[in-house]
Amino acid sequence: MPVHPICHRIIHATLTNADLARAFADPDALRAHPDIARFLLWIADKPPDFHAPTRRRR
Repeated sequence: MPVHPICHRIIHATLTNADLARAFADPDALRAHPDIARFLLWIADKPPDFHAPTRRRR
């Protein structure tokens, strides 16, 4: 499934590859993650070519 670059960056800034494989391989599970869900609400009204800096997890 294609993922927009800004979405791809936020996914990897939020979750490890192990987390993605273990618990978030399903798109619905990924959308339900609190940080991803908050990001999706924020990005929903942005234009398709919108880009913003992505903060890395600490």
